[in-house]
Amino acid sequence: MKLTEKEYGKLAKKRSPDTKMYKTVPAAFAVGGLICCIGQLLTNIYKATGIEAETAGTLTSVTLVFISAVLTGFGIYDKIAKRAGAGTLVPITGFANAVVSPALEFKTEGYVLGVGAKIFIIAGPVIVYGLAASALYGLILFISRAV
Repeated sequence: MKLTEKEYGKLAKKRSPDTKMYKTVPAAFAVGGLICCIGQLLTNIYKATGIEAETAGTLTSVTLVFISAVLTGFGIYDKIAKRAGAGTLVPITGFANAVVSPALEFKTEGYVLGVGAKIFIIAGPVIVYGLAASALYGLILFISRAV
């Protein structure tokens, strides 16, 4: 059976569940905000122990990545993400989840062909395009300052 683009669009719309934005948007906002508040709390704690601001920021990022990786390993992060949606995807914790999830999924295929080959299957494009964009912007900045 061959469908036209318009027919496929109608079929996809019919089969897709409706989004309950009145629930999902506040949940994403609340959870994303909570993650950011936890990050700020960690930064304040690190600074209170006498650590410099820049180092405290780095330690905060590492701590958030570690916590989200552990929560992903125990299957908790995915349960939170199911309810919070983009609230868990946008912060640095979402990136950690995107790296750890495929690693866990493909570990049965071995460390080289499973974990090693598949670990960046989700996060890889983000890294590639992020690096390409930063190189392009850096080049534009360099040229604009040289002129």
